[in-house]
Order: sequence, then structure tokens, then C-alpha cells
Amino acid sequence: MRLKPAPSGPIPLEEVEPISSIMARFSTGAMSYGSISAESHETLAIAMNRIGGRSNTGEGGEDADRFTPDENGDLRRSAIKQVASGRFGVTSEYLVNADDLQIKISQGAKPGEGGQLAGIKIYPWIARTRKSTPGVGLISPPPHHDIYSIEDIAQLIHDLKSSNPRARVHVKLVAEVGVGTVAAGVAKAHSDVVLISGHDGGTGAAPLTSLKHAGIPWEIGLAETQQTLLANGLRDRIVVQVDGQLKTGRDVVIGALLGAEEYGFASAPLVVSGCIMMRVCHLDTCPVGIATQNPVLRAKFSGKPEFVETFFEYVAEEVRELLASLGLRTLDEAIGRVDLLETEAAVTHWKAGGLDLSTVLTVPDVPDTVGRRQTRLQDHGLEKALDHAFMDDCAPALADATPVSVQLPITNVDRTVGTLLGSEISRRYGGAGLPDDTISLTFTGSAGQSFGAFVPRGVTMRLYGDANDYFGKGLSGGRLVVRPPEGSPFTAEEEIIAGNVILYGATDGEVFIRGQVGERFCVRNSGATAVVEGVGDHGCEYMTGGVVLVLGPTGRNFAAGMSGGIAYVYDPERTFGQRVNLELVDVEPLDPEDSFMVRTLVERHGVETESAVAARLLEKWDSEVLEFVKVMPRDYRRILEATRQAEAQGRSVDEAVMEAAHG
Repeated sequence: MRLKPAPSGPIPLEEVEPISSIMARFSTGAMSYGSISAESHETLAIAMNRIGGRSNTGEGGEDADRFTPDENGDLRRSAIKQVASGRFGVTSEYLVNADDLQIKISQGAKPGEGGQLAGIKIYPWIARTRKSTPGVGLISPPPHHDIYSIEDIAQLIHDLKSSNPRARVHVKLVAEVGVGTVAAGVAKAHSDVVLISGHDGGTGAAPLTSLKHAGIPWEIGLAETQQTLLANGLRDRIVVQVDGQLKTGRDVVIGALLGAEEYGFASAPLVVSGCIMMRVCHLDTCPVGIATQNPVLRAKFSGKPEFVETFFEYVAEEVRELLASLGLRTLDEAIGRVDLLETEAAVTHWKAGGLDLSTVLTVPDVPDTVGRRQTRLQDHGLEKALDHAFMDDCAPALADATPVSVQLPITNVDRTVGTLLGSEISRRYGGAGLPDDTISLTFTGSAGQSFGAFVPRGVTMRLYGDANDYFGKGLSGGRLVVRPPEGSPFTAEEEIIAGNVILYGATDGEVFIRGQVGERFCVRNSGATAVVEGVGDHGCEYMTGGVVLVLGPTGRNFAAGMSGGIAYVYDPERTFGQRVNLELVDVEPLDPEDSFMVRTLVERHGVETESAVAARLLEKWDSEVLEFVKVMPRDYRRILEATRQAEAQGRSVDEAVMEAAHG
């Protein structure tokens, strides 16, 4: 496609939007901390912060040391914090240290495939950031397990906005047929930004079949998105971003003409930093120190923030020149102006074979008053949150950690309760939070979705009633207790008291649940301790850390993808072996250390919930303890054994762990 020059000739360059304003629309794509080295990750972050743009953490979390400016004033913090299906390192502290929170539904180069980071790249510093175990591989599930409908994505958007009201919330989609309809749903779900990612993007670790055959060009997906949003009167309430191998100012201008306001670059700034496209990112053998965690190879990294700054300055200057040639003074004037694209030369070329680009260049028949770009903000409805009913009561705790206690009713329309309070704690006190039980909140009734999401240390939330899905999502150190109301006539351990996908992506904290819960309990748990009296299918799926104790029945496919942490299951009927997925784990009897751990948890469960199950077990503990089994991931055991041997021999634990990971 060509750009149509202005009939009256170009306008003077000095009248065009300045470079700094254009660069503020640029961002670097998602390159996770773990996939690329800390040096290359921080180089991009420093450069983008200097020019007023945004860098993206990718899926791997971010070291809290980067949240504080360096002595020279440089900031290594990535402004965009990604929330992907693995939820690695997604804590309350991580979320409040962001300008943008990006929900990655999929990647342009490998839509719908999820991902995997091999154990050989999980060095100790990566494991600390990802809240996992060194040397043990990590799996990113193909779907988000809290998104199965457009209503679910609206809930996650609400959760993230509650976790950091100052940040925009993105949804990253892949350019494909029908993406416009999904983008319209995302806009209705109150996302602030939608990102359309093209098939040419993606890391060198993407499978070759995906690089060749999955996804479509960003131009097609972007055009469909712009047209659909316009046709449905939604375009003026959401920002549209685009990425997928953008390299030049011309790419940016074409993106603007097709409807995008912001522009992402990934491969290009990496090449500027020294990447030579060896496509061995997954092997930890990058010869230029970019896509590796090996300290020897990392020392070869020669990139500097100045290289990236200069690249983006050149891109922005080219954008200015092209805008001048089009007779436009700002990028805003270019957005949605598909009439300035000339395709005749391309379509009439013999290689095109009659290519029809009319659908890409179509403008919906809408009134001129319909905005072609974002001009108003989304209404997230945070003012309706139940948190506002107890924030004033919690003021002494927020000010100087004075203990407070609050009791109030709750209904199932009260969503994401506790998250706004948690975000304020994390903003003031960081990842350490407050001392345990500083804030005690007791609720009576039926809680809505995401009760206690991302709640940090220092907050104890007790619920006398029941809870919907996503209870304790992303728990970051808080304590959650749910039990039936006083005087309930039913037998608690035989009833469902909380919904599906509980503790998804939890990194720390404790949960005690008197009763059974739904499916995917503790999916991707990486640090929380949980006691429950029965779970549905897929319990402990993709778990990488923490401790789970199940005192009742379990569904099928328990421990699928579980690579870390430990689960204890009460199995008096000896049928658990038929329901556990043994691909990555072993089932074995308890040793004395395990028995002590289980008894301690049962006792605490009894104290917190007055559980009849706990009372019965403790009454005959010497015989009942024999009915428990332990679920232990094999790789996790191997790393624990390597750690014990290194400590006994006085060797470096980190070196021993990585030796075990490399075989």
C-alpha cells in the first residue's frame, strides 16, 4: 500500500506534532523476564522510560528492585505489567507498580497455544521473580482459567482495575478472522485498551509451525477491529494498539490510518540491542546474551539504552515526515483515515492476481459525529465497591498498622471485595504488607466473584456464608476463611460452599474452607497454603508451589501439569489413585515430617472454621493419619534433594540446583 500525498503539497515539518509526543505512543512488546536476560530487559525499560514510552514485562513478573529509580535517575520499572494465563509473579505489589495492566489472551505468533519455559532457564533469580522453584520448568496454560465468557473477561478487567485504579487495563488479542467482534465485546467489558497482535510477531521460542502457519497480518485484524468498533458505536471509548513486526515510521503511519492510536515494537528494539536472530531463545544458548539466563553468555550483552532511544527517535522523525507529506499535523488526525491509502498499484501488479483489498479499506456508514478514536474514558464502577464501606474504618491500619476489626453484610453483587483495600496497602507498604491480622474483616452473606482477589499480607477476611467463583484469585499474603453461617442445618462437608477456580495464581497466604469447592482448585498456585473439605475436577492443576490439604473427595485429573508444591489428600477408600494425573507426580505415603505438617494444618483448620471433619480426624489421629497420601512432583523432588545435598556438603545451593536442572 502507498500513502496518498496531500493535493496541496506537504505542510512545513515544524508544524507537525513533536517527536516526544509521538514517542509517547510507542511501547515495547511482551518479552518476559526469564525468556530474555535481566540486562536486555532493563535496557529496554530504561530506554522507554527516558523517551516517555512504555516497556512491557511480559509474562515473567518483575523484580521489586526495579520499582525504585537508580541513583542517576533512570527507572528500570516496566510501565506495562502483563497478566497472562500462568499469572507468574502477579502479586498485589506487582500490580500497583504499573501504568498499564495487560491481559494477554494470546500471542500473535502462536494463538491459543500457551507456552513453556524449560527448567534449564529457571535460574534462582528467575524463580524468585516468578514465585516458583529453580530448575523446574513452568507451563503457561493455553487458556486463562478465569475467562470462559465475555462476562468473565469483564470480571478480570474489574479485578485488575480494582488492584490498581490508577492503571489502564488492556486486553491483547490476535489478528484473526472475527477479532473485531471479540474487540467489541472487550470494549463493552470496559477494557481501556485493546491490542491487536499480528502473526509476524513473537519470540524465537515460538514453534516453527506456528511462525509459518498461525495468525494473520496485523493490517487485516486492525482494519476489522476499527470497522466493528465504529459500526457498534464503541470506538470512542477504547484505545486501539497494534503490534507484530512494526519496524519503521511507515508502519506506524499505516497503523494509524487503519485505526490504531498506539504502536508496539519488539523484534526491532531487540535487534538494535544486539539480537542476531539465531532463533535459539528456548535453548538458553543465545550467543549475544539477550535470550539467556546463563551468566557467561549474559556477559556478552553489549546493548545500551541509548541505542534503543536513537532507534525510536528515527522512527518518530520518519512518522513526522510522512504526516507532513499527507498534509496532517498530528497522529490523531491520521487515525482511521483509510482514504489516504492507495492500493491500485499493488492490486494491479501481476503478482497480486486480482487481490481484493476493499474489505480492509471499507469505512462503515456511520454519522460523522461517531469518533474514529478514543475520546472518553471507560466507567469501571469502582465507586460502587463494598471496600468503600470499610476503608475509613481501616484508616488507622493504613496509617501506622494499628489493628482494626470490621463486621458487615455482603451480597453476591459485591465483586472483588478487599482488592481496593489491598492495593492501598501494597502502594504504601510494598510486598511486605502489614503484620498478620492487622486488619480483620468479617462478612456475613453470599460473596460475589473474586472475593479476596490479590489481598496482601496483614488482611484476614472471614466469610460466614458462601462464595462465587475466583475466591482468593492472586492471593498475595492475606488470610481467607469461609464457613457456613452459625446454625446452618446442613452438613458442611457434604455441600459446595465456594465456586470454581479458587486461588488461581495465588503467590502467598492462607485459606481455610469448611465445605467443598468447584473445579480447578488452586490452579497455578505458587505459594499459598490451603485447606478444603473436597474439590471438583482438575485440582492443583499447573501448581508450582505452596501446600494444599484436601480433607474430602476429589474429582478427576488431579495434579495435571503440577510441577511444584505439595498436596496432601485424605483417601480412606484408597480410590484417589484412579483420579490423579500421574504424568508429572508420584503418590506416596506420608513421612514423619509430612504427618506433622498435616496435623498442624488440620488443627488450624479446626480453630479457624470449627470444622466437624477436623474434630473427627484429630479424635482418632493415630489411625486417621495413615489414610493420607502425598502428591509430590518428580522435578520438584529432584531439586529439593539437590538442595539438601548441597547444604549438607557446604556447596552453593544455586549451583547444585542448576546442575540438577541441566541433568
